[in-house]
Amino acid sequence: MATDRLSFAERLSYGLGDMGTSLAYNMASGFLLFYYTNVVGLPAAGVGTVFLIARLLDAVIDVVVGIAVDKTRSRWGRTRGYFLFTALPYALVTVALFHVPAWSEGAQLAYAFVTFKALGILMSVQAIPYTALMPMMTLDTAERLKLSGMRSVGTSISVVLGTAAVLPLVGLFGGTDQQRGFQSVAVLFAAIGFVCTVALYRFCRERFEDSSSPDFAILPAVREMLRNRAWLVVFASCLLYFIRFGLMMSATAYFAIEVLKKPWMISIMLPAVSGMLLLSSFVAPPILARTGIKRGSAFVLALAAAIFAVLPLAEGSVPAFLALYIAACLATSITITAAFAMIAETVDYHEWKFGTRREGLLSAGISLSTKLGMAIGTAGFAFMLGAVGYAPDAVSETAREAIRWTYYGSAVVLLALQTVVVLLWPMDGLHETIRNDIAAKGLAAAE
Repeated sequence: MATDRLSFAERLSYGLGDMGTSLAYNMASGFLLFYYTNVVGLPAAGVGTVFLIARLLDAVIDVVVGIAVDKTRSRWGRTRGYFLFTALPYALVTVALFHVPAWSEGAQLAYAFVTFKALGILMSVQAIPYTALMPMMTLDTAERLKLSGMRSVGTSISVVLGTAAVLPLVGLFGGTDQQRGFQSVAVLFAAIGFVCTVALYRFCRERFEDSSSPDFAILPAVREMLRNRAWLVVFASCLLYFIRFGLMMSATAYFAIEVLKKPWMISIMLPAVSGMLLLSSFVAPPILARTGIKRGSAFVLALAAAIFAVLPLAEGSVPAFLALYIAACLATSITITAAFAMIAETVDYHEWKFGTRREGLLSAGISLSTKLGMAIGTAGFAFMLGAVGYAPDAVSETAREAIRWTYYGSAVVLLALQTVVVLLWPMDGLHETIRNDIAAKGLAAAE
């Protein structure tokens, strides 16, 4: 449909929206555990508990935000007001997160919990309306893949800045004072995120909305969501992806330093995730349009699992190791571009099955899967460090081997499980049928 076509400025602003939300979160995912244990000096097990409890509480928060989006009718639309009013608070919390006061250990852990929980709440209030916005912008699958590609660009840039650039910037701003360096980087990233979120609010528009009443019963709506097969597949796939992502984001610094004995590889391995996501934003849409989301995603996930299985054999050769690692990152990045489109497709599937779109609630459910995944992955790795007695100043061989095999083994298992999950995706080949049936129902209701 002609009205589905989006301008480049609108697609670019949509991509910047992901960067606005993800930049601080990627910095936290990649370095907050390291910052707490190695800079502030907090115990790994205590930090793991902070991460786990804070993110598990997001289960309630995400559902509340999703329902609020579905019930919102305002002068700014259903989603855009959330971007406008959270941009500044999100920036301020980002700064506070990396500014732990010199208090007692218990007080510092409490401060870490409060600031990290605040970041999670504000991220929900930004990220869920952001995800819900895509199906409101266009109904066309090809345009959604373009938006997904641009979102992947924003995500990749945020991961590059939030991973590769962090330690060099910490050294630039703080010198030997890592505390001051992390605080300065947090201020810089907070400012960038604020500008990106304001651009999202300013340039993106809602064109298609759920025509059903905002006054709906919550429990029946949740039950319908749980009967939406497309949503269940995306939920499970994202959960598995982000368990692996959270673990690897937290573990890579330790893995490069203690296992590979090459700290400089942190600034290659972490950005490889984002660099390949940037590449996949261009190659994934035409590939997935040809293969279909299900077959294309399953193939690259199985390929990535196979690569991680042989990766330990390449530890002795840096070029071979990095070549295999980057290839695996490219494969998994293609599935993220696919996932962004799949989330929007679950809205169409929901309308086809139940007559309502519920963009906010469905997006909240997927946001919940990503946070649960990050919680399990990050906290799981922190608990593993505590269990093997990891000490930054005296790392045992047992701890090194635990880091090594946790890094490889979790990736193989989780990628294999995710391959099975995406094979259950029901939408490939149904788009025209769904679109026609929805249109027919609309015409019948209008008569």
